[in-house]
Amino acid sequence: MSTKGLGILYGILGVVLFSSKAVMVKLAYQYQVETLDLLMFRMFLSLPFYILILFIIRKKRPSVDIKTKDYLWLVAFGFVGYYSASYFDFLGLNYIKAGLERIILFVYPTIVVFLSWLFFRERITKVQTTAIVITYIGVVVTFWNELEIVGNEALIGGFLVLLSAITYASYLVGSGWLIPKFGVLRFTCYAMIVSTICILIHYIFSGDWDLFKYPLPVYGYGFAMAIFATLIPSFLVSASIERLGASNFSILGSLGPVSTILLAYIFLAEKLTYWQLFGMLIVIFGVTYLSLNRKRKALR
Repeated sequence: MSTKGLGILYGILGVVLFSSKAVMVKLAYQYQVETLDLLMFRMFLSLPFYILILFIIRKKRPSVDIKTKDYLWLVAFGFVGYYSASYFDFLGLNYIKAGLERIILFVYPTIVVFLSWLFFRERITKVQTTAIVITYIGVVVTFWNELEIVGNEALIGGFLVLLSAITYASYLVGSGWLIPKFGVLRFTCYAMIVSTICILIHYIFSGDWDLFKYPLPVYGYGFAMAIFATLIPSFLVSASIERLGASNFSILGSLGPVSTILLAYIFLAEKLTYWQLFGMLIVIFGVTYLSLNRKRKALR
């Protein structure tokens, strides 16, 4: 298989596996598991693998000198990108469907555009403005019907997942200049370790210190999230970006909401109304339109 073909294959597998996380969370919630406990299972079960990877690559020196402030920024982005984003996402899934969660998270590229304008004064083009407007019309269409069905819970869940998208977009915007310094593998491992430490600190103050009270399937879902929805896709996505480039890979991201909705239909019996499916298509079109425009700009 060609390099491009492998990149597409890795990208599709990575996106689908990442998308399965929301379904696993909802399956675990059927056993009344606490949000913080479930997040602990996910992060701590994946932690040994990231430490092992750091050990394996320990002799490979970074291409540039890394200063103390770079490590401080890494800690900040680990807190924002993996701890905060994950926590808001897990909280939001208490209130809304897995399919709706993925549709909201999918708007993060539009938030990246806005944050880049806010902090780095990067101009927002007409095409980007059009894509952002289209995307948020899709979100409104998707949620309008859900408000009629479940009421305020949809607003609470949607707001929490939107916070997750905002914090993840902040991580992407801010960490872009650090990744070349550390390298993708080293940066990802460090950020995941920082996130796990943040969750542990959170648990020290808010946890009930009874992590062994749940039935066996909860730990199975936690392990599955750690390996199949966190560890493996993180490296598949990195491999895909290496072969295709970030712009091309971002287009594959449109498979995320679709795969989550299909998995939620199969494993959770979740159903979306025709209006919600129409809203999803609008969101996918808006983000894909934005991604294609970025690709064209990158080729110029």
